[in-house]
Amino acid sequence: MKKIMLAALMMLGTSAAFAGDSEPLKAVLGAKDYEQAVQLLNQNLNQMANASEKAKAYDHVTKLALNTFDKQNAIQTANIQAQITKSKEQPLDTVAFYESAYNALVNGMECVKYDAEPNEKGKVKPKFTDGLKSQLANARLTLVNAGNYYAQKSNQEGVLKYWGAFLDTDNNPLFASTKEGEKQYLGQVAYYTALYAGQAKQYDKAEKYADIAMADTAMRKQAESFKYAVARMNLKTTADSLAFTNKLRAAFDADPSNETVFGLLCDMYNGMNKTEEVSKLVDEKLATDPNNFTALATKGRLLLDKEAKSAKPNYDECINLYKKAVGINPKNSVALTFLGFAINSKAQLINNNINAQKTLYNESMDYLEQARDVDPNREQSNWAYPLYQCYYALYGSDDSRTQGIQKLIQK
Repeated sequence: MKKIMLAALMMLGTSAAFAGDSEPLKAVLGAKDYEQAVQLLNQNLNQMANASEKAKAYDHVTKLALNTFDKQNAIQTANIQAQITKSKEQPLDTVAFYESAYNALVNGMECVKYDAEPNEKGKVKPKFTDGLKSQLANARLTLVNAGNYYAQKSNQEGVLKYWGAFLDTDNNPLFASTKEGEKQYLGQVAYYTALYAGQAKQYDKAEKYADIAMADTAMRKQAESFKYAVARMNLKTTADSLAFTNKLRAAFDADPSNETVFGLLCDMYNGMNKTEEVSKLVDEKLATDPNNFTALATKGRLLLDKEAKSAKPNYDECINLYKKAVGINPKNSVALTFLGFAINSKAQLINNNINAQKTLYNESMDYLEQARDVDPNREQSNWAYPLYQCYYALYGSDDSRTQGIQKLIQK
């Protein structure tokens, strides 16, 4: 009896050790068509015995996608040779080529995920990862061309799908071997994908892709500006604004040379009426960088507001700050407009000296006409009214210049 029991136990052990594929896994492995295999995988995944079976199922589905990818890739390679030899080209299914690359990558990453899970003995023994690594790398790089293909068609969904999948796997160690070659285009792909994500109101992804773009020195400034613009757009409460301002302050303290962060921090302080904070920030900046355009223009605006409320206003310091700022950046319509406005304000304080007033209005007019030339549609600054003041004071109400700008203001 003891021998029989021992034999039975040995048979059970053998059966467990060499158990075949489960029925749910067999259903997936029996599919020869990618679409059918994916459908069966989705239906049967939760019924599979363990991570090893799931990895095997995803490996099968991935290889079905790679079959299509390899066929289309071979056609593309042959067509390049045909162009050189001027022989007949084969028809390439571009959409199927890019879709199969995407399908291979997405399913391959699932295979790798389950392949890395410990087995029943707690050991990690990947069976499929090494075999898929180079094929998935090729498929992933193809997504760069796929995203560009859909970008040329202004297809937002296609861009986000293909470039998004490429970027979402950016830091995966599986693709470490391709990182060096990606440097030449990664920043641009990430930045433009961030723009598409922003347009689609997928703000978390927009910020994520902007962060990737910021690692590229050539793209850093515009990617950072976009990232903060998106974050600012989504401020809904005072608490949001305060949290964002604190985040900017921390970023500025970490890197006081970052002009994007400094400018945004000034704007946020101004928008929240934190006059003391912005004044202190600007003075700190000017102490280390006396020719900083943003600091000069911001301090000029603070003084302009202050003097406008004063019982005995004096606009000279404000005007000098704006003149210095405009000397540094003569194409900034906002600074040009506020400079003209400040000079007009000084002119209006003069009594019984028309010539002195006209001298100031002439000076102001020159700056305001520069603002008009830089920003003719008043997208950045409203130079029209202070320029109207100049024309009215210098030429009178009947002059064609005065009447022309009056019509512009009334539109």
